[in-house]
Amino acid sequence: MSARTHLLLLALLGAASPALRAETPLASLPYTPGLDVSAMDRSAEPCVDFYRFACGGWMRNNPIPPDESRWSVYGKLARENQRFLWGILEDLAKRSAGRSATQQKIGDYFAACMDEAAVEKSSARPLKPHLEQIFAMKSKRDLPAVLARLHLVTGSSGPYFVFSSNQDFADSTSVIAFAGAGGLGLPDRDFYTKDDDKSRELRTRYAAHVARTFELLGDRPGAAGREAAKVMEIETKLARASLTRTQRRDPYQLFHKMDARGLKALTPGFDWDLYLKTAGLPGLNAFNVTEPEFFRELDRQWRSIALADIKTYLRWHAAHASAPFLSSAFVNEDFDFFGKTLYGVPELKPRWKRCVALVDAQLGEALGQEFVSRAFSPELKQKTLHMTKQIEQAMEDDLNRIEWMSAATQQKALEKLHAIVNKIGYPDKWRDYGPVDVRRDDFAGNVARANLFESRRRLAKIGKPLDRGEWSMTPPTVNASYDLQMNDINFAAGVLQPPLYDPKMDDAPNYGNTGGTIGHELTHGFDDEGRQFDAQGNLKDWWTEKDAKEFNDRAQCIVDQYAQYTIVDDIRINSRLTEGEDIADLGGLVLAWLAWKAETAGTEPESRDGFTPEQRFFVGYAQWACESNRPEDLRARALTDAHSPGKYRVNGLVVNMPEFERAFSCKAGAPMVRENRCRVW
Repeated sequence: MSARTHLLLLALLGAASPALRAETPLASLPYTPGLDVSAMDRSAEPCVDFYRFACGGWMRNNPIPPDESRWSVYGKLARENQRFLWGILEDLAKRSAGRSATQQKIGDYFAACMDEAAVEKSSARPLKPHLEQIFAMKSKRDLPAVLARLHLVTGSSGPYFVFSSNQDFADSTSVIAFAGAGGLGLPDRDFYTKDDDKSRELRTRYAAHVARTFELLGDRPGAAGREAAKVMEIETKLARASLTRTQRRDPYQLFHKMDARGLKALTPGFDWDLYLKTAGLPGLNAFNVTEPEFFRELDRQWRSIALADIKTYLRWHAAHASAPFLSSAFVNEDFDFFGKTLYGVPELKPRWKRCVALVDAQLGEALGQEFVSRAFSPELKQKTLHMTKQIEQAMEDDLNRIEWMSAATQQKALEKLHAIVNKIGYPDKWRDYGPVDVRRDDFAGNVARANLFESRRRLAKIGKPLDRGEWSMTPPTVNASYDLQMNDINFAAGVLQPPLYDPKMDDAPNYGNTGGTIGHELTHGFDDEGRQFDAQGNLKDWWTEKDAKEFNDRAQCIVDQYAQYTIVDDIRINSRLTEGEDIADLGGLVLAWLAWKAETAGTEPESRDGFTPEQRFFVGYAQWACESNRPEDLRARALTDAHSPGKYRVNGLVVNMPEFERAFSCKAGAPMVRENRCRVW
C-alpha cells in the first residue's frame, strides 16, 4: 500500500466524535446551486481579491469539520456522495433477500467493516500471518519471497520498492512490469531530507510513533526505540536515493527499460527469479525500472545490513499498512501521527465514512453501479458530453489560429487532440469482482483478499493486450483526470453533480465551472508533461526545436508568476512541481470561455442576481475552488501536492485574462490586472 493510499484510508478511519454523530445517511443527494450568491463576499472588491469576492461567504459559512485537514466545495460534495452511498450500503447490509450477487458482496463487506466489536476483539490478530513470515526468515535469501507476498496483500507498494504494471512509455499498446522507488512511511522523500526546524521536529515525532507501534506489537520500550531509530536510518537512505517529485515530472527520468539481466545487474544480491515466481510472474523479461539509482542503493543496503534489521523494517511496514484495519489501539496511534500531527486533524472520522471509502476503494465499480443507477441519468451524460465536444472544438479552433507554433507541430497537436477519448460518468463494461471472497464476519480478511485480487488483476495485465476501456477512478469519485498514455479524459459521475455541474443553471456558471475543468483536463495533454507524449500515448518528441523553446518560454512565465505566491508561513509554491496544473488551469479557463461564447453565439444571455453573464462565468469558475486548510495541511501539501492552493487557482488565472478585466471593469494597476500576462494555450 502506498503512503498516499495509507493516508487516505487512515483519514477515513475511526470512531465517531460527538460533533459528527448527528450525521445520517442520505436518501437522495441534496441540491446546491451551481452559482451560490450566499457563498460570495460582496464587501470584497473583485478587482482586488476575486477569490474572496467569490468564496468569502463560503469560507465563513463552512468551517473545517473536526475530522478534516481541509474543507472545500469538492470535499463537501464528496461527503454528500458518501452519505448517499452510506444509505445504499446500509440497506444492502441489512437485507438478506432480494440482493444480486454483486449487491450481496458490497453489502456484506460493509457489514463486516461496521462490526466494530468484532474488529476490536480481533485486535492485532490479522497481522499474525505477516509477522510469522518475517520471523521465519532464516537468511537474506528468504527476502524476495517474503517481499512478494507482502506486496501482494498490502497493495501495489509496500516495503522497499513498488512493483506493478503500466504501459510501456515507448509503446503504449504494450503493458510491461514497472519497478519503482518506495518503502517510505512518510508521504514524500523531502520529509526526510529537509533540514528546517519543523521538518526535524516532525521526524522526531514520526520516530516516536514508530516506536509506540512496536510497543503495540509487544516490544519493550527500550527495544522499540532502537527499532524505530533503525527504521528511520533505513528509510532516510531510501529517501535520499529517490528522485524528488519535481524530478519525477520529467517522464524521461522515469524511463529505463531493461531485460531481466539488466534488472538483476542493479541488485545482484536479490533473487528476482524467486520474487517473480512468488508473485505469480515467472519468466518476465521486460521491465521499466523508474529509478535505477534507487535500486543500486537497495542492493547496497541489503548487502550491508543485518538480517535482524531487515526484519525490523519489514515488521514496521506490515504494521503500518495494516493499522487502519486493526483494533482501536492501532487506529488511534496511527491517527495520532498521520492525522493529528502531520495534517492537523483534531478528530477521527466516524466509522461509516471509513467503511464507505473502503468499499469504494476495493469494490468501487460494484458500488458505482448502484450510484449511477440512482444519481446519473443518460441525459446528464449527454449534456456533459456535448460540453466536452464544444471545448474540444474551441481548442481545435484555437490551435488553428495559434501564431507561435509551426505548421508541422500544429498538425501533430491537432492529431493528438482528435485522438483524445472522452470517458464520461462510468465505464462501458463493469469490472467483475466474482473472484473476491467477501465474508460477513471477517473484515480484515476481506481487505487482504480484495488487495490480493487487485494486485493480481494489475499484474495479470503484463504481456496482455491493453484495455483502453478501463477506468482509473470509481464512478462516485468527485474528481476528473487526464491519462498521458491512454490519451483520454475521465469525468466520474460523482463530480458531475451540483454545485459543480448544475443542469438547472444557465450556461455561464456551468461553462465556467465544469467547462473549466474539462478544459483543464484537455490542456493536460499539452502541458509540460503531456506535450511529450504523442497521439497514441507514446513518449515521443513531436515538437520542432523552435516550437519547444517557445512553449518553454511561455510556461516559464507561469512558473515565475506562481513562485511568488506564499502558501503558509514563509513557504512559497514550488512552481516547478505545480507547473502542469497551473498551465492546465489557465488553458482550461481560456477554452471554457471560448466554448461558452460559441455555445451562446447569436443569443443574449440575461443578467441574474445582479451579475452580467460574463461575471457569472467567472464567479461560477471560482466557486469550485472555495476551500480552507489547516496550517499543518498547507505545509504538508507544499511538499506533496502538484496543485496550487485554491486562492491562486482563481486569482492566478484571472490576472492573465483580459476578459475578466473587462467583465468587472477593473482599472489598470489593480491587483487582479497583470501587466505582462501569461498564456501558453
